[in-house]
Amino acid sequence: MAYLELKSIKKSFGLTQVVKSFDLAVDKGEFVSFLGPSGCGKTTVLRMIAGFETASSGTIEVDGQEISHLPPAKRKIGMVFQAYALFPNMTVAQNVGFGLKLAGIPAEETRVRVAEMLEMIKLPHLGDRYPYQLSGGQQQRVALARALAVRPKILLLDEPLSALDAKIRVSLREEIRALQREMGITTIFVTHDQEEALSISDRIVVMHEGIADQIGTPFEIYNTPKTKFAASFVGTLNLLEATVVDPGLSRLSIDGHEVTSTSPITAPVGAKCTVALRPEAVVIGPAHSSDRNQMVGTAEEISFLGAVVRVRVRFGDHAVSIDTFNDPNTPPPLRGTHVAVTFRREDLLVLESSGTNPPAGAATARRHEMA
Repeated sequence: MAYLELKSIKKSFGLTQVVKSFDLAVDKGEFVSFLGPSGCGKTTVLRMIAGFETASSGTIEVDGQEISHLPPAKRKIGMVFQAYALFPNMTVAQNVGFGLKLAGIPAEETRVRVAEMLEMIKLPHLGDRYPYQLSGGQQQRVALARALAVRPKILLLDEPLSALDAKIRVSLREEIRALQREMGITTIFVTHDQEEALSISDRIVVMHEGIADQIGTPFEIYNTPKTKFAASFVGTLNLLEATVVDPGLSRLSIDGHEVTSTSPITAPVGAKCTVALRPEAVVIGPAHSSDRNQMVGTAEEISFLGAVVRVRVRFGDHAVSIDTFNDPNTPPPLRGTHVAVTFRREDLLVLESSGTNPPAGAATARRHEMA
């Protein structure tokens, strides 16, 4: 049985439904990320788990107990906010011990547990300082320690790293994941940053317009997206419009080039569909085996991105971006020259529709919407 289970959760504000029949089962000790753009409902679901919002319908169970009727203080859930929410008039040690004091934990036990938490977040020497004397990363560590000090059943993290600079963000997310594994605590992490979600999650819930668009491991979400939205939101992607040539053999036509996919096609001959290709799945050069698709186009743009060179090749109405390693001994094609590109049948994904369809055409850039 799942440790945390959300069943048919819905939430409306007035006439606006922001969460639509959301279902999720989370195992004990699992790290699950809610990933999606601003307004998709991910923070609203988190706040319903915490008890700061009341679900319009549906149930929330933790360890077999229905908690929807319980106030936040009775749910044994720790939460870390985007804005840290530390008390400015309290020292670091007092902030960490605040929840323990409210719970009536004896002073000596509180002192010991606060010391353990400060050691765990690698700030044992800063217990007497005030929040304004700390860096942003240190403040977020203190907020995390405060949430963990009460030994919650579940830890909720609402965009905890978005206010930090890139280098500190990477370091701190690794520390959070290490702490989570060490404590074995069930964790829900809300983010709009797909790299963040891919790097630390056991599973990812891609959210879109109040629904779970796709749920899967980072490997599954990136390599086998099921919908147009999931494919376009996670990573950099080429989205192309194709015409069905033979649905039984999964044969398609893109700008006059016949290609084959391994994805099942249910649309009839002549129907339009959207297909997806990751830039790293496309190789410059002619096909040397019959199991690879080949298209010939014109090199339109070459961009040097350090270790990676991105080449955009146009075939007609569509263009494909290709990522290759920067090899000093193999220069990229010159702009305006004819180029053959190949890709495996397995890498050409035929996508289902979902909600608002992203536009077909050139590569869809990596999304970093603010939630």
